[in-house]
Amino acid sequence: MPSLLTALSVRKAQGRQYIADLRAAAATGFRARPVIADKPCASGCNACATQCPTQAVVLTGPDGAEVGIDLGACVMCGECSAVCPSQKIGFSSDVHLSATTRQGLVVTQARAHLDPVAVSAELHRHFGRSLKLRSVSSGGCNGCEMEINALSNVNFDLGRYGIDIVASPRHADALVLSGPLTHNMAQAVRTCWEAMPAPKFVIAVGACAISGGVFQGSSALERSFLDEFPPSLYVPGCPAHPLTFITGILDLLGIDR
Repeated sequence: MPSLLTALSVRKAQGRQYIADLRAAAATGFRARPVIADKPCASGCNACATQCPTQAVVLTGPDGAEVGIDLGACVMCGECSAVCPSQKIGFSSDVHLSATTRQGLVVTQARAHLDPVAVSAELHRHFGRSLKLRSVSSGGCNGCEMEINALSNVNFDLGRYGIDIVASPRHADALVLSGPLTHNMAQAVRTCWEAMPAPKFVIAVGACAISGGVFQGSSALERSFLDEFPPSLYVPGCPAHPLTFITGILDLLGIDR
């Protein structure tokens, strides 16, 4: 049995794990929002788009000199930055990446920062004080799922805002969807959604859920659910950082405390 003195010394060595201000917290060392520099591309170069495993890099404009990156497909691998001869593409650790529209996830040189998440007056009225989430992995690799689980740990403690992950869809207000939506999970996702009482909404977490990620175009996917029920919040990443989810859902619900 350790002595009280030993227990206290261990506690002191651990430091403070609780993050007091989640909005101001930084994800040091985490590759997140792309940064597209104000410099010309090398003549005729399309290395970044060719190297991207998910076609997230889009070249437009005269001679393909305008670079855009779709965060809904981007897996933050950094390969585009590594092969860019003019060092036009880089990545920051800014995890404030959530958006309320699919088009709002595109970063360009002219649009370096994503538009702020639009507050939904209706969702604020219904769920501003209490929101219950049902998480469903629809064929995911467990990367995003592990980060979703971390939302409830001592570091992030999403429950302080009245937001909790629940075990039953009967108790849920929002479906947190991760994974690319495989045929094997298509009916399970619909069954979960149908079991949830109205009003309800969908949150797509991670590149796989938003676009199919590295699996987009695969015959193993069945993504018609998202065509019928478009997400109210997109949380990009591979995996999505807990802070990206938290700041996005707080902004959507208009929670400022």
